[in-house]
Amino acid sequence: MIEKNIKTDFSAKVSEPVIGSGTFVHPLAAVIGNVILGNNVMVAPTACVRGDEGQPLHVGDDTNVQDGVVIHALETELDGKPVEKNQVEVGGKKYAVYVGNRVSLAHQAQIHGPAVVMDNTFVGMKVLVFKSVVGKNCVIEPGVILMGVKVADGRFVPVGSVIKTQDEADALPLITADYPLKDMNKGVLHVNKALAKEYLAAIK
Repeated sequence: MIEKNIKTDFSAKVSEPVIGSGTFVHPLAAVIGNVILGNNVMVAPTACVRGDEGQPLHVGDDTNVQDGVVIHALETELDGKPVEKNQVEVGGKKYAVYVGNRVSLAHQAQIHGPAVVMDNTFVGMKVLVFKSVVGKNCVIEPGVILMGVKVADGRFVPVGSVIKTQDEADALPLITADYPLKDMNKGVLHVNKALAKEYLAAIK
């Protein structure tokens, strides 16, 4: 389902999702309102990208949004005025949620704005990213909660961790050559880009 949002006191403008070339949104997924999906994005069944409260929501090229993933955000305007504390800035533009290029959002992950996940990062199953920034080339292992922190580039977050102070985030380990999941994202990207391409071909 791809549809416009409704007008409210926290969303004065009605917006239609912008869908890039080669992007597949499964009929059992929901993409609503002020959402920008890049090129070659795979949005799987039961995923929900809902830009009807905080907005815009951005999902970059070659990224996958797997089954049960939720991308949503706190309100970014109220009565026609911006709620700046709920906005994030990337590349000089403001967003409620920014997900970069070649990111994997695995099953049932939640990216709740204000939030940023930068390029080439793997976000594992049942992860929650809220009021947080995740850098480039990271691995967030399954079951992690990130709350109000910034994770530097090239770090991994061990399975089940709850990271809620910046000191905890700064102490996260670097991804090294012997880290078992260092190449996890590459395979996941390959599979989902192929799925998007072939699903699109099947409906033409």
